[in-house]
Amino acid sequence: MTTMLDVTDVTDVSAGACCAPLVREPLTAAEADQLATTMKALADPTRLRLLSIVAASENSEACVCDLIEPVGLSQPTVSHHLKILTTAGFLTRTKRGTWAYFALVPGALDRVSQLLVAS
Repeated sequence: MTTMLDVTDVTDVSAGACCAPLVREPLTAAEADQLATTMKALADPTRLRLLSIVAASENSEACVCDLIEPVGLSQPTVSHHLKILTTAGFLTRTKRGTWAYFALVPGALDRVSQLLVAS
């Protein structure tokens, strides 16, 4: 048996909106893509720990050799996670001799939160 449902015309905006109006501009498609990439980089427990270790290190900088043991992963796996964090703009990489050093980008985490809060 078919049931007929009432249809409400939602194209007539003169009757007033059913929802509160926006109070600021929402993210653009490009901003949403960038934010999704950034948040994917943060959405891994190992990467969060690596960021935390680097941030807690002197001058917010750490050698890759000091990041392997605390997370309990192999050097190639740690390097992979650090590359993702660097690509996402959270860390910078410098090479000194045979070791790579990673530093926290000042304000990188602040930029993520600013996209989500009202201005």
